Amino acid sequence: MSSRSGASPSPAAPANACRWDAAEVPEAARDLVQAGIPPRLAPLLARRGLEDPDSARRFLTPTPDHLHDPFLLAGMDAAVERLLAMREEGAKVAIVGDYDVDGVTAAALLSAVFEACGLGVETILPRRMSEGYGFQPVHVERAAAAGCRLIVTADCGTTSQAAVSAAGEAGLEVVVTDHHLPDQPLPEGTVQINPKQSHCDYPFPELSGAGLALKLALALAQRVERPLPLPALLRIACLGTIADLVPLVGENRVIAALGLRALSETRSVGPGLQALMRQSGLKLPITAVDVGFRLGPRINAAGRLDTADTALELLLCRDRQRAAALARQLDDWNRRRQDEEMKVVEEARQMVLDLPSLPPVIAAWSPDWHRGVVGIAAGRLAREFHRPSILLSVEGETATGSGRSIRNVHLHDFLARWRPRMERFGGHSQAIGLTARMDALEELRNEWQEAGEEWGPEVLERRRRYDLSLTPEEVGEELLEELEALEPFGQENPQPLLRIGPLSLAAPPRLFGRGHLSAPARGDGGGQVRLLGWSWQDRKEDLSGRFEVLAYLERDTYRGGTCLRLVDCRPA
Repeated sequence: MSSRSGASPSPAAPANACRWDAAEVPEAARDLVQAGIPPRLAPLLARRGLEDPDSARRFLTPTPDHLHDPFLLAGMDAAVERLLAMREEGAKVAIVGDYDVDGVTAAALLSAVFEACGLGVETILPRRMSEGYGFQPVHVERAAAAGCRLIVTADCGTTSQAAVSAAGEAGLEVVVTDHHLPDQPLPEGTVQINPKQSHCDYPFPELSGAGLALKLALALAQRVERPLPLPALLRIACLGTIADLVPLVGENRVIAALGLRALSETRSVGPGLQALMRQSGLKLPITAVDVGFRLGPRINAAGRLDTADTALELLLCRDRQRAAALARQLDDWNRRRQDEEMKVVEEARQMVLDLPSLPPVIAAWSPDWHRGVVGIAAGRLAREFHRPSILLSVEGETATGSGRSIRNVHLHDFLARWRPRMERFGGHSQAIGLTARMDALEELRNEWQEAGEEWGPEVLERRRRYDLSLTPEEVGEELLEELEALEPFGQENPQPLLRIGPLSLAAPPRLFGRGHLSAPARGDGGGQVRLLGWSWQDRKEDLSGRFEVLAYLERDTYRGGTCLRLVDCRPA
């Protein structure tokens, strides 16, 4: 938890302490061990639903053969037929994406493949500040002005009834590719590729927008018999898949793992991504953490503070000098984004800390907050206070913002009952976007918090479930190599959390950076470990006497070897 510098105590301040629970060991773990799976890895696989040796080995060794046939998606045949008709007639196609990583990468992937397959393309990304989220009637106007006859959406469109209707009135056909939860039916004649449609029985319904773009690209290329470099497509698709926080299991895991592998083969990476990777200071191999905290935020920053067109241009750029300039621009915007985000976080946190008690749902707004960063800030508050958090930027009579949830609350389902009183609403279980009138917002917040009071105490209880309980002597390179077989980590495939102890410090903690610490520790049996605590300066006194920790085992990129990244600590 971040500290409150100079702030007085408040009844609403969350405590560091939380409940520690050992994860259950499924019975299937024994069968996996008997089949040759390492004993420490077997329960982790079984908890992920991989209860037989074949499924466990497929999980550990993803290959292109594990990708499903794109034509299993409802609407895929019709979408490809419409694209082929445009190609035959020499008609132009508009791609309408979104301004986040998933939407930009989906649009970039479709743009590159459509052109490679002989289609004329106009790519349109929403302008966050003037147009708002997703597919809008104004994008129909832009597509028509560019001479397009078909619009293909990327990572948006499922809830864009007005825009789809406007397209029909303008004589444009529409193909929607989106993974957000449908609400009302789209106008008749719309082709929709969305695995969350009730009539779609695709084997894996959790694809991201970039994942769906990959499927459409592969389906079109197959029909026109155009060979495509799959690693190049996976590089782009994995960025959206990882950054959008979709579950990294099933087909998403295949896309992420193979895409990260392709990103690490730098000689074949395009100039745009190479420039961004250099600007981000990445070291090989590229990991999901690198995408989530280095590449993704820089791609996102363009759409949050200016226009996502810059990020799109970088992904498609073939000129090294231009790519370097674009990467520097994205890096500059990301620094500005960080400053704006911290302003929102600190002000929203203070609003929460000033409350007499911590509500079940955090909702706050301000005319001083940048609309482009409230979603990230909401995620920070949700993690810190362990409450669903909704933050909005006020402009005139309306407020627009985003919400982020916690593990046990499906935020989209929870808020859906208030949809009629919001001007715009959409999203999925852990993230939503909304626009509401200011004169309705106070009452909405009161009702959200009142409804949240009905949750049982177990929903909001701060608790951590650890995967393995180990002595310091068991921690090292061998264990790390076993755990790395589960990468890339993400939603529904979390990095294994370890309980390690008892420990005692071998030397006083060394403070560095903005409140971080590093310290050597040893176990009763002589095992040596290095502790690394990000933003742990205020908790250094907890590392005294004999203690135990919850931590992630990671590579120490600074000193070499391994380190334990601290999550929590308590007396042994």
